[in-house]
Amino acid sequence: MLHTYKVEPFQEEECLLYLPSGFRLEESSLPQTVILGTKRQTASCRRHPNGRNVLGISTGLARKLNLPSKVESLSLFCKDDCLYAGVLIGIFTAGFTSFRLSPIGQRSHFFKKLLSVQSSLGVIPFVFGERHIDWENGLINGFFHFGEGWEVEKIPFPNVIYDRLPNRRSEKRKTYQNLKERLQREYGIPWYNPGFFNKLDLFERLENDGTVQRFLPETRPFQSFDDMERMLSSYHHIYLKPKNGSLGNGIHKITYNRSSDEYYCRFRDHDQKNRLLKFNSLERLTNTVFKNRNLDTFIVQQGISLLKENNRPIDFRVHTNKDEEGNWQVSAMAGKVAGSGSVTTHANNGGIVKVLSELFPDDTERQNIEERLKDAALLLSYAIEENLEGYIGEIGFDFGVDDNHQVWMFEANSKPGRSIFSHPELKDYDLLTRKLALSFGIFLTQQSLHHPEEMIP
Repeated sequence: MLHTYKVEPFQEEECLLYLPSGFRLEESSLPQTVILGTKRQTASCRRHPNGRNVLGISTGLARKLNLPSKVESLSLFCKDDCLYAGVLIGIFTAGFTSFRLSPIGQRSHFFKKLLSVQSSLGVIPFVFGERHIDWENGLINGFFHFGEGWEVEKIPFPNVIYDRLPNRRSEKRKTYQNLKERLQREYGIPWYNPGFFNKLDLFERLENDGTVQRFLPETRPFQSFDDMERMLSSYHHIYLKPKNGSLGNGIHKITYNRSSDEYYCRFRDHDQKNRLLKFNSLERLTNTVFKNRNLDTFIVQQGISLLKENNRPIDFRVHTNKDEEGNWQVSAMAGKVAGSGSVTTHANNGGIVKVLSELFPDDTERQNIEERLKDAALLLSYAIEENLEGYIGEIGFDFGVDDNHQVWMFEANSKPGRSIFSHPELKDYDLLTRKLALSFGIFLTQQSLHHPEEMIP
């Protein structure tokens, strides 16, 4: 665990750094190189002259390193006679605007909250996009928020990059692919949380993993009406989902009533109204509801008889994060109750977030479900990491729990939404997930310094 020290600048043009009294280091091996991100600077490092446990940094050294003047605390660690002043975490995204108060549009508030944990961790996080990189000078025009407003400062290339692209479209751009490859190859910068998960690809990779098979509902690409009929016969209802959908958009629930030999389709239409339609054949249903849609872009998933509250289905969002030791931990958990007539539990469709104690007054039942959800989330996190490429630092799971308390994974999201944190009892978990998202950057930084050969993608 890295120790964090308060930063105290002092006026001096010479490159000087005063080490905190609590920072353990042999006097004979005081470093003479200070590193911030990918920038190195020769400097004279000495014990703090007043014996104080603070990090003194001369204005001359701070300027040479491009250290923002409002950084209040930094973690310190040594490697190969070099002193690393904090961990520089670049948060890469798209969708920047020209507005000073909201430079990243509607997501500015999320990034402001994410940056607010910097002092407690001793890291220096900043937000940037592809047009903010100065390749010639090895600098980035980074967006910072130190509590009062957004500021742009020139900063060295970071130790690690946390990918927060907003959608698959921005991720597929050739310029993004080239930029990412160049920063990894030429600068050796680890890049974590790259790539949105493809629903079908994820299920296909996990279905042969014996540790997690039991959590996976049958999930197939759309192939034929016969296949849908087979699944309806087995499970009573099924879901059709867009392969690359998000926020519950485009999900259709199809139910077969054996006694009346009728098919029902529940979905949300283009006017954002919940619809329930009845048909006497599956073919007529699909020809009507999907007449302008390509069913090859959908997956078909087994329906589960979920636990309910007041006859409304409940599913569960569970967040997992990797910490600065590189271990997975469950960082947040909540239930989501479907809105009236809704096919999903999303807030934009009338869903309501509830903590488990609200849903399960009986302590024994609540603890049982909580433990099952935690176990499933951790096992699946390790399995996803094992079966997918890249450095994965956070996952948002959508789980269902059936009447027998069996846990089912409906989806896993590499860039999970944060709607559950609107619940007042989840504020602490909101903070925890933000801290852990940056803590994993500390772990990757240290891994890249100690085992650089293992970090090559």
